[in-house]
Amino acid sequence: MPFDFYTGEVLLIDKPYTWSSFQAVNKIKHAIKRHPSLIVNNVKTKPKVGHAGTLDPLATGLLIVCTGKKTKTINTLMGMEKEYTGSFLIGATTPCYDLEKPVDHVFPTEHITNELIIKTAEQFVGLQQQVPPLFSAVMVDGKRAYELARAGKETELKSREIEIKEFEVTGINFPEVHFRIVCSKGTYIRSIARDFGLALNSGAHLTKLCRTRIGEFLLTDAVTPEEFTKNLE
Repeated sequence: MPFDFYTGEVLLIDKPYTWSSFQAVNKIKHAIKRHPSLIVNNVKTKPKVGHAGTLDPLATGLLIVCTGKKTKTINTLMGMEKEYTGSFLIGATTPCYDLEKPVDHVFPTEHITNELIIKTAEQFVGLQQQVPPLFSAVMVDGKRAYELARAGKETELKSREIEIKEFEVTGINFPEVHFRIVCSKGTYIRSIARDFGLALNSGAHLTKLCRTRIGEFLLTDAVTPEEFTKNLE
């Protein structure tokens, strides 16, 4: 089936580990810029290209990239529920709640059992207030929170309502806990890691994250940026 990037396409991309969402989108832009569908009435067009929901560099998985007139659907796509799989490491925290920065505090774990981990996960299901990570793209007085955090400035972020629809513990290899989470727009899995550690009277941080679904769009139907480029050629 031919592409029509001007009229618009919804592309399912599997974002690689360590790539930023911007890098992935940029790779797609470069791949399509010479595509025949960009010639409209003998004039070369430059369709918009954008993505529906950022993934952190250390996360992998589904990134929806929209082109042309389909970029108007981005807000709708971003509002869809998300599904993630990944793992937390219990007993230690980092300033950014994942592996981007080294461990800053270590906590006792002797009191934590498998039963406690499972029961704690169950308590997270439902509507709740969540404070985003300091190292996030949340805007604070016209600047990104991560810019202020990296500059060493203390910032107090406001909580926001999110919903965790499912929180399944899929495996325990202590101190590592594997999970599957289905959640609403605006949920930070890194913040869940922080709050999960606190709820265990310990600490925790995110060690692995993969977005497997956005609404009805599945990671299993996605291709990597390299595969997309090769297929297009």
